[in-house]
Amino acid sequence: MRSIVTPPQEPRSRDADRTQQTILAAARDEFALFGLAGARVDRIAERADINKRLIYYYFKSKDDLFLAVLENAYAHIREAEAQLHLRDMAPAQAIRRLTEFTWEYYIAHPEFLTLLNSENLHQGRHVAMSSRVQKTNSPLIQTLAEILERGRSEGIFRGGIDPLQLYVSIAGMAYFYLSNNHTLSAIFGRDLMTPKAHQERLSHMCDVILGYVLRN
Repeated sequence: MRSIVTPPQEPRSRDADRTQQTILAAARDEFALFGLAGARVDRIAERADINKRLIYYYFKSKDDLFLAVLENAYAHIREAEAQLHLRDMAPAQAIRRLTEFTWEYYIAHPEFLTLLNSENLHQGRHVAMSSRVQKTNSPLIQTLAEILERGRSEGIFRGGIDPLQLYVSIAGMAYFYLSNNHTLSAIFGRDLMTPKAHQERLSHMCDVILGYVLRN
């Protein structure tokens, strides 16, 4: 049974929120490199340049810290998507832009993919307990549903498209390619991470997704 952790006194100039964000950034890097099982709180404290007791004061346990990192990661990508203002675009343009954004975001934030890989190894048990993750992700599906309905009513999109299934397809095409690029490149004898290969993949993704939603 863990004894009550008494937090060390923080310097008055250190803001508690800033301290937590510093911890989360250090933890994100540690979890991305080593996964939940391999991550060490000692190393997180070293990365953050803080007393380890502060980590336990704010986040209680390594599992709680991992969940907080996941919640932040999901919040970050959803906030970035919100800046696209997809509702202001024509339906086909919005679907293409979401596809492009997802691909570009995954390339720019490889730590997001490795965090998801680690959570899936643990069968999603952390995010399953988080109401924040569910609330963070629901607006995207609602936005996508509205775009699909607008496209259908304008005679551009076919009907009966499940917005959740569509998003899983968009994310999945990017996620699988990038998460498995080492094995795919070795198996097929082709470097899938060159700029040319990236552009070819994005073009293919857009063709597949728009080919699915547009009416023939």
